[in-house]
Amino acid sequence: MHAEHLDAAELRRMVRHDQMVAVRHSVLAAIPINAVLTVAALLMAYSGGELAMGVVWAMLSALVNITRAIVCRLPYRGSEEVTPGQPAAPALSGRWWRTRSVEWHLRAAALLGLCSGGVWALVPLLCDGYTSPQTLFYLTVVCGITAGSVTYGIAYARVPIFFITPALLSVAGCLLVAGGFERQMLALMVFVYLAALIRSGVQSEAAFKRGSLLKNEATAMAERLRQAHESSQAAARELEFRAMHDPLTRLFNRDGFTDTAGRRLQAAGEREQCLLMLDLDGFKAINDVFGHGVGDRVLQDVGGWLSRELERLDAVVGRWGGDEFVVLYDVPGSAQAPEQLARLLTQQIPQASVMEGGQLGVSVGLCVGRGLGVMDMLSFADEALYSAKRAGGDSFRFFDHGLQQALMVRRDVERDLALGLESGGIVLWYQPIFTAGGELHSFEALLRWLHPRHGWVSPEQIVHAAAATGLARRLLSHVLTQVCLAARQLDAAGMGHLPLAVNVSPREMAHLDVDDLVLDTLQRHGVPPRRLQLEITEEVALNAESTQGKLARLAATGVAISIDDFGVGYSSLASLRGDHVRQVKIDRSFISGLDASRDNRLLVGTILQMGRSLGIDVVAEGVERVEELMALRALQCRLMQGYHLCRPAPLDEIVHAR
Repeated sequence: MHAEHLDAAELRRMVRHDQMVAVRHSVLAAIPINAVLTVAALLMAYSGGELAMGVVWAMLSALVNITRAIVCRLPYRGSEEVTPGQPAAPALSGRWWRTRSVEWHLRAAALLGLCSGGVWALVPLLCDGYTSPQTLFYLTVVCGITAGSVTYGIAYARVPIFFITPALLSVAGCLLVAGGFERQMLALMVFVYLAALIRSGVQSEAAFKRGSLLKNEATAMAERLRQAHESSQAAARELEFRAMHDPLTRLFNRDGFTDTAGRRLQAAGEREQCLLMLDLDGFKAINDVFGHGVGDRVLQDVGGWLSRELERLDAVVGRWGGDEFVVLYDVPGSAQAPEQLARLLTQQIPQASVMEGGQLGVSVGLCVGRGLGVMDMLSFADEALYSAKRAGGDSFRFFDHGLQQALMVRRDVERDLALGLESGGIVLWYQPIFTAGGELHSFEALLRWLHPRHGWVSPEQIVHAAAATGLARRLLSHVLTQVCLAARQLDAAGMGHLPLAVNVSPREMAHLDVDDLVLDTLQRHGVPPRRLQLEITEEVALNAESTQGKLARLAATGVAISIDDFGVGYSSLASLRGDHVRQVKIDRSFISGLDASRDNRLLVGTILQMGRSLGIDVVAEGVERVEELMALRALQCRLMQGYHLCRPAPLDEIVHAR
């Protein structure tokens, strides 16, 4: 039975329980009065010469009273506290009386009331059928005890009715037997008196039940309100927890960590604080290869490890997003120096999750300082983390003066990027790809920006700034437009057969409508799709169905898809599946020192042979020495690119030089 829906059966059960409790109280209260009147009747019997009969009668009365008292104190099924809206208590195990229901005990109380009334119906034996001189006393006692029984027994009418009926019928019967008009009229009044008492008992029970019903309904309503209040409070606490915590790891989320860490930093004043930002190296590969279920378990394991191990530091721990975690702790209040903690994290977190296959590492960025705000510390730690990952990962890096300068550059680049696009400061240079015979095969477009304060900005910095400032689509549109203009320039120079390649980052491919943007720009400038190549990474080639659909659509129109940095991904061969890949570019790490590395020559030769078998062009990028060029020619590499052949330059310079 639920508190939200209290039905009639449940209410009846609770009313019966209240009747049972009231009957017990009234019977236990009436027994002492019954005993006193019994003793008084015994004394009167002694006075009237009926001592022997009086003793027998008193013993019967005492026996019944003792039995009633015992029954009233016996436990019964449901005798535990009854709360409206809650189910009845289960039957108690043990002796037979422990399994008796409320109804049984009510019936027992009524039956024992009948027995007690039967004892008082024997009073005529003490006074010669109400004809002795003591008659007035006995009539007064019997009428008084019956009236008192009805007064006490308001909860359950059967108990007083069963008690008074034999006693008063005995009085009326004796009076009728004695004869005489006076006694007959008195007997008639006894019958009227009996009927009035019965009616009063029935009405009293009805009134008691109505009161009990109202009380239990009110109690049930109060219980429902209490439960609703508790539920609303629990829901509010749960909503507050969810608003501030990550549902997967149960750690603070971004908002929760920022709020809690901010208050911690304010309270710390000038005490030295350390904020660490962690990124799981290799997590994406685990997620892609083993599935998101395994990835989620890894995150839960790492989050649990951080909670347990850093509890001694009284640290604030949160999941910043994806596979990134953040930690803030008070350095003076801890025996753990920041460098020791960072080293512990890089050593222990890879073992925090038990899984078969997959290599997990961790990169850590640290910011240690006094009086800093939480957003500044997060920004500084993020910069240190980015530096640690660029260095190869699985290491830690403190935010220092050098990184502070790099952060200033990054912020300036992000701030000035929109102006650079508007003013034409962001331009494209081109690096040719040559055949083994030295003929031009194609061009790769490379971003260049001469920042007014910081000088040349790398393409990676430009792309990162565009993603951070929401200008990624605008930047890609700018690049595609410039490439289309370059295609027209090549047409005018008689090089209209040479395609141009554009690099598209994984983030751009995943989040932008690259296919629509490319095809619309080509159509607007009248450039055939076959003149354009898109260079993507293996990560993009293996990405979700949405990315595959974009690539397939572009390839179907004639745009060539080229896989850049081939060979360094975790699943290089898988990236060649499908019909849209037309070219791969061997990563420069395999070309550097090719002439002196037998393993690299074997690997490059295998890729070249695979390309020939699949009908895919293979480009060796990063050719910077003549020895590397000769080694590639020996391996029958047909297409090459690198500083030794031609450095990136504005298209005008390359065209005029040819």
